[in-house]
Amino acid sequence: MKRITIDPITRLEGHGKIEIFLNDAGDVENAYLLIPELRGFEKFCEGRHIEELPRITPKICGVCPEAHHMASAKAVDAVFGATLPNAAKKLRELFYAAHMVHSHIAHFYALGAPDFVVGPDAPAAERNILGVVAKVGVETGKEVIRHRSYAQEIQALIGGRATYPVCGLPGGCSKALTEEERSGIEAKAKSCVEFAEFSLKLFEDAVLKNKQYLDTILSHDLYYLKTYYMGLVDENNKVNFYDGRLRIVTPDGKEFAKIKPEEYLQHIAEHVEPWTYMKFAYLKPVGWKGFVEGEDSGIVRVAPLARLNAADGMATPLAQAEYEKMYATLGKPAHHTLAFHWARLIELLYASERMVELSTDPEITSPAVRTIPAGTPSEGVGIVEAPRGTLIHHYKTDANGVVQAVNLIVATGHNHAAMCMSVARAARAFIKNGKVTDGLLNMVEMAFRAYDPCMSCATHSLPGTMPLIVTIKNSAGTVLQTLRRD
Repeated sequence: MKRITIDPITRLEGHGKIEIFLNDAGDVENAYLLIPELRGFEKFCEGRHIEELPRITPKICGVCPEAHHMASAKAVDAVFGATLPNAAKKLRELFYAAHMVHSHIAHFYALGAPDFVVGPDAPAAERNILGVVAKVGVETGKEVIRHRSYAQEIQALIGGRATYPVCGLPGGCSKALTEEERSGIEAKAKSCVEFAEFSLKLFEDAVLKNKQYLDTILSHDLYYLKTYYMGLVDENNKVNFYDGRLRIVTPDGKEFAKIKPEEYLQHIAEHVEPWTYMKFAYLKPVGWKGFVEGEDSGIVRVAPLARLNAADGMATPLAQAEYEKMYATLGKPAHHTLAFHWARLIELLYASERMVELSTDPEITSPAVRTIPAGTPSEGVGIVEAPRGTLIHHYKTDANGVVQAVNLIVATGHNHAAMCMSVARAARAFIKNGKVTDGLLNMVEMAFRAYDPCMSCATHSLPGTMPLIVTIKNSAGTVLQTLRRD
């Protein structure tokens, strides 16, 4: 049996590889998405004081630390039984909307767009952000950088730091917003709305008006899976990134459950396979049935397309119009994996509109941004919608607030089984009779890339001994000793 290895897989956060096995006829027997790294945050958070976790857990990842900070802050609020002032909640949501803007811009233009704007079978040296800029023009490239920097500046202003924020405290936020700061955020947010609309127009022109690309998106034989979907919704079942109930819908789009954060263990469990350091989240009431799709399978997807599938609409007008346009083309629920890119741009528009709404809310500059917790710490759950999907932080402490147990279920863990299935389906569709090209292998990678996975965040399971090679060199670079565990 012939073995094809894609190592490393590219344009993602973290590390991974794909192993493809061909039978004697040269067709794909099976394919695996393997995650060969481990992050042990669940374990080494134990013994820490609970108020430290919003500063520790963001170090899981340099791409989405804001998501971990907010989920952690919400979990700590719950541990203390703290109720936030309205201004603090709105300030956190404003910060978080900016995070979604910067992350979605980064993924679409730097990680996803090379496959569509440049081309899935273009030379590998051109399938990158520079290749995108060469296609769309330097001025567009400047706008990408400018609006991502706007979002980063808003995060730094509210969060204290753009990358590893420190604003979330038990019961609220570390500081209020001044009128001058608010005015600057409003101007940046309005510009982000215009840029999001431009990005959707670019997607329409480059992808939706390209029959070959559109046929690839719509094909039921390539990038397509029927699964359950999950995401946070507000009281009107509209998409919400920061707060709300966790809504799960069936592959037919019917509501399966709508739960409070603290009820998640009744519905979500995790499965472990010996060939990866990443767990597989699944729906507990349905059960783990293996790597199969459909209503009898417990596999559930999260992230932009899943959020839109799980909701009844968007909470802002421009995003709602784009939501309706997408489902008029795809039908609802949409099972088309490559449509995650389309949904991501709709969310970019929603997050930008929400920044405008929040930055023009009179209460956003209120000095009342924290209620000091008075309760005895115990147990709490915090859930937010990370750019990559539903993120769960669950903490247990003793009466002194010292952490006894931590459970993190990360977006990519929810999507792990679906990503494996998507990779295998794409490999079987594109690799025939042993014919393998760089372009075909990239189209296999596109199957996981649509999910915008973060492997660093998601690796918590340790089924065996982690390979490790340590090379010790002197100041001249001469190897003195090599220690191996592989």
